[in-house]
Formats: sequence, structure tokens, C-alpha cells
Amino acid sequence: MQAFPVRSPDQLPALLQSFRKAAGLTQAETALRLGVTQQTYSALERHASKVSAERLLQLLNLLGVELVLHAKSTPQPGVRAAEPSADNGPAW
Repeated sequence: MQAFPVRSPDQLPALLQSFRKAAGLTQAETALRLGVTQQTYSALERHASKVSAERLLQLLNLLGVELVLHAKSTPQPGVRAAEPSADNGPAW
């Protein structure tokens, strides 16, 4: 499985388009499966950084893409990775 590190929201439109095309779907087909118009989906793909996490996860699932978060292997100086809380939930 190939990994695609995302370090900026500006990377999302190209990645989503690539994943959609790799899945063999047009914007219209993807929109139909998401329950939106093609125009709405086109805007979503172009402005992916403005999409809710829920909608993004729904789209990634539809495209067969798994979102995996992990700490960088070499932390940046002065930046401490968040530690999960005792109940294994988010630390915020």
C-alpha cells in the first residue's frame, strides 16, 4: 500500500481527483454516490480544505481510501507529539 503524506490542505484536491480517477469514477458518478449534484462535488474536490471531516471521510471511504494518522518518525525540535489519553481517545 502506497502512502501519501499530506502536509498541507492544498494537496487534497489533486489527491482526491487522483483517487477518484483510480477508482474509475467520474465526478458525476461520485456525486451520485454521495447524494449531491455534480456541481457540488466539483466544488468539493476543488476546495477540499473547506470540507467537513465527516464528508471527507465519507468520500475517502467511497473511493476505497483509508485515512491513517501516525506520528512523524523524526519529531521536529521543540514539537512534542500528542500522547493518547488513558481511555485511548484523543488527547484534546
